[in-house]
Amino acid sequence: MITIHGAQHRFCDGVTRRSFLEVGGLALGRLSLPELLRAESASGSVRSEKAIIMIYLPGGPPHQDLFDLKPDAPSEIRGELKPIPTNVPGVQVCELLPRLARIMDKLVVIRSIVGGVDDHSAFLCVTGRRKQGQPQGGWPELGSVLSHLRGPAHPAVPPFVNLAPKMQHAPYNAGHFGFLGMAYAPFRPEGEARSTMALDGITLERLGERTRLLAAFDRFRRGADAGGLMEGMDAFHRQAFGVLTSSRLVEALDLGREDPRTLERYGRGTDRHQGDGAPRLMEQFLLARRLVEAGVRCVTVSFSFWDWHGGCFRNARENLPALDQGVSALVEDLHERGLEKEVVVVVWGEFGRTPRINKDAGRDHWPKVSCALLAGGGLRTGQVIGSTDRHAAEAKDRPVHFQEVFATLYHALGLDPLRTTVRDYSGRPHYLAEGHEPIREVV
Repeated sequence: MITIHGAQHRFCDGVTRRSFLEVGGLALGRLSLPELLRAESASGSVRSEKAIIMIYLPGGPPHQDLFDLKPDAPSEIRGELKPIPTNVPGVQVCELLPRLARIMDKLVVIRSIVGGVDDHSAFLCVTGRRKQGQPQGGWPELGSVLSHLRGPAHPAVPPFVNLAPKMQHAPYNAGHFGFLGMAYAPFRPEGEARSTMALDGITLERLGERTRLLAAFDRFRRGADAGGLMEGMDAFHRQAFGVLTSSRLVEALDLGREDPRTLERYGRGTDRHQGDGAPRLMEQFLLARRLVEAGVRCVTVSFSFWDWHGGCFRNARENLPALDQGVSALVEDLHERGLEKEVVVVVWGEFGRTPRINKDAGRDHWPKVSCALLAGGGLRTGQVIGSTDRHAAEAKDRPVHFQEVFATLYHALGLDPLRTTVRDYSGRPHYLAEGHEPIREVV
């Protein structure tokens, strides 16, 4: 984003790549927007309109209280919540998820996610990888990989947007462009930044004069540029200019343009952070839909706080109805807009919770098995993948690895996870999913 003040004639203050889009070469020593766009193009990206919305639940939701209830287990295992039928015969979910139950034919429930680690972090959910043994620079997150391989779908819209606010527990903010480089970092329209995405008090003619000035700086820099990357007002500066002069992204972030009935359907949340996690902000679900419609390839959302070591069922009654409303509204909206094959949705957390309820009526960390919800992307929905034992402690059949889910996501976006590679700093290629195929039951 950028603020161009009228009478003061100055550019962004407090500039960071994740919060602002810089115009160009005046930012000596930092990557400018044209350079970022140039780097994206250099990846040989292929255009596609498909997109992904990832909804991360910080803290690890209790799988046995969402999609894998065990009503016949002892009370210290099954807890207080009861299962209800869905519109898919034989499939049940928690009684606090009635909206999702009504659209189960549009969903895929995975009850047997494995490969987790006891680490309160978004890293596994956004990269599909473990932190240990990373190549130099680190593993890039999903949105950065898509930015690198696909590039922008629209010249005025960034390919990767992260809607998550900064959370108190730093690892919940984990996720990085990794060895792909800063060119593929997410665009973060957080806080007051949305209101700064406009040309305030400056005409397009005046902006044009400034771009010509930037071109002069580029010519000055070109003499020291052995690689010849700076070539004046090339296509990348024109693309940067397009971002600043287009209202496409600003309009996508403006919920005031939505029908009040749509806003009501998604619900109103709170911007108060839950625990050390994220706010229970319902508007994020609607913003995610608007952004993918505008051309964003990957939108990540962090929703509420799920580390319930105490008061598990009290917290469930507070949080599950909101999750139920937000996700069901998003999935139904995508279908009604004809986007169910173009946009894939995934909902999950970093691990599950202990089968046995503790003395504080909570459940503790349990990386052995967890759950996930998929929708859209042309996947074969209306089914449950995998099962757990009678206490929801271990995957009983069809364990599904985190990397299999990522392979499925890449496949839904038209990428072959077993053949497509990205290269690290040393030039070593890495497959998108190391040895894991897409989930065969859904593709």
